[in-house]
Amino acid sequence: MKRPWKIAAVALFTLSLLLGGLFGDRLLALTDEARDTLRIYTELVNIAHDRYGTEVSYKDLVYASIQGMLRTLDPHTSFLTPEAYSGMREKQQSSFFGLGILVGIRDGQLTVISPIEGSPASRMGIQAGDVISTIEGEPTDAMTLDEAVQRLKGPKGTTVNISVVRRGRAEPLEMTVTRAEIPQTTVRQSYMLDATTGYVQLTEFSRGTGKEMAQAIDGLREKGMKRLLVDLRNNGGGLLDQAIEVSDQFLPEGSLIVETRGRTRESRQSYHASGKYSELDLPVVVLVNEGTASAAEILSGAIQDHDVGLIVGKPSWGKGLVQTVYSLSYGSGLALTTAKYYTPSGRLIQRDYSSFYDYYAHNGAGAPKPGEREVEVYKTDLGRKVYGGGGITPDVDVESEDLSPFEQFLLARNAYVNFAVEYYGRHQVKSLDWKPGPAVLQEFTEWVAKEKIATAAEFDKAFAEPGSTDFSLLQIRAEVLNSGFGQEARHRVLAQGDKQIAAAVGLFDKAGELLAQRKALDRKDQRAAL
Repeated sequence: MKRPWKIAAVALFTLSLLLGGLFGDRLLALTDEARDTLRIYTELVNIAHDRYGTEVSYKDLVYASIQGMLRTLDPHTSFLTPEAYSGMREKQQSSFFGLGILVGIRDGQLTVISPIEGSPASRMGIQAGDVISTIEGEPTDAMTLDEAVQRLKGPKGTTVNISVVRRGRAEPLEMTVTRAEIPQTTVRQSYMLDATTGYVQLTEFSRGTGKEMAQAIDGLREKGMKRLLVDLRNNGGGLLDQAIEVSDQFLPEGSLIVETRGRTRESRQSYHASGKYSELDLPVVVLVNEGTASAAEILSGAIQDHDVGLIVGKPSWGKGLVQTVYSLSYGSGLALTTAKYYTPSGRLIQRDYSSFYDYYAHNGAGAPKPGEREVEVYKTDLGRKVYGGGGITPDVDVESEDLSPFEQFLLARNAYVNFAVEYYGRHQVKSLDWKPGPAVLQEFTEWVAKEKIATAAEFDKAFAEPGSTDFSLLQIRAEVLNSGFGQEARHRVLAQGDKQIAAAVGLFDKAGELLAQRKALDRKDQRAAL
């Protein structure tokens, strides 16, 4: 390694890479203590590089030491390598240039989950269940999902050569696909569950989320929506401004949405509903679980504290640390915790992280229980008790469906998807009303045995109990309809077997009562103001 990089990597560990991005010319004011500490660090890195038992680069030493330093702060302060920083910024945009497919690693293979309607992939005939075996001649089986996705993306109008393996075809399909602009939708599903119940699945908060939510609500109103189910399960959060934009659509004008409180004056901010959206005036139920975090907790916390909706499911993650992202040298970045999120009632969203293991294992999720540590009790606008220090605790706790080990095994082996692709290729199902019966289940059993995934005896044992075949029949139907009609059709089917969605729909009367009480409070406040 050339000496200039050695000097930069060591002497500028915190000066250029970290502090330089934050403080600029103020580095000239470093104290003697700071210089002495940096000198010790420089000596340590030099010795490790020169004397360690195997060869190690200065870059690896510096990056590893950065991560070690940040782990002493909190779980969410993180150093972003140039690759990670670029990926984060791209993810926050409302669109990108690519093929237009949802992909995942299924059974070790890069598999198309669904093509996006109207995208280049859709026009080329790429189907759910297709395996992309090579990208520009390079096998994908050794790529991570992120690596494969980055290779599929590129400038608008450029082409990418891929090989597609489709079940039932002996030879791969060679395709040259022209990249186009693909919207990154965060409102992943929006449809009517029944004649009066609208359903919106929000998966994250990025640049266009507020606009997407407003369009989804308007579209559902046109279809006759009288009540709304918002699904925030496994929504890991995203941009604060978009959490505020979405919350604005549910709250009365002037309502506090969230507060940030930190050590510096600029980190202390209050955000309120602007009133630019028309009043929702509908019973609202919000689904949350242990994967609901950050911006999604801001939204659910504001809805709960202001009594404009009922929160249902399992306690959320409890991620209430505010990260400010700073650009650093060499294209890297720093996501630094600068404040904490507090709900309108004053609840701290952040869960205890004194043990990083318990934090990431999600042990002790939800508000602390009596006897564990001091329970922080707060009040909503209507005086209902809510609890702080552990994410958002639902108003109604509902467990998710437990899968049997055999059902989990079949899912992990991609059995339902691969069978559905072959079945649809033979039968070309034409109706959304199609449902598999005993004959299809028997065909699936024989197919699984032929593929050496499981034996007939294992099926007999797993399906011995009454009702044990219901899950498999539901999965087969969902994946066959996905092959023929797309992701919404698949989601609609799976929603029918979703225990938490069923419970949420059954709670709309309670949500309606809450809305009536809220409106009565608003009328009382208006009279008091007069």
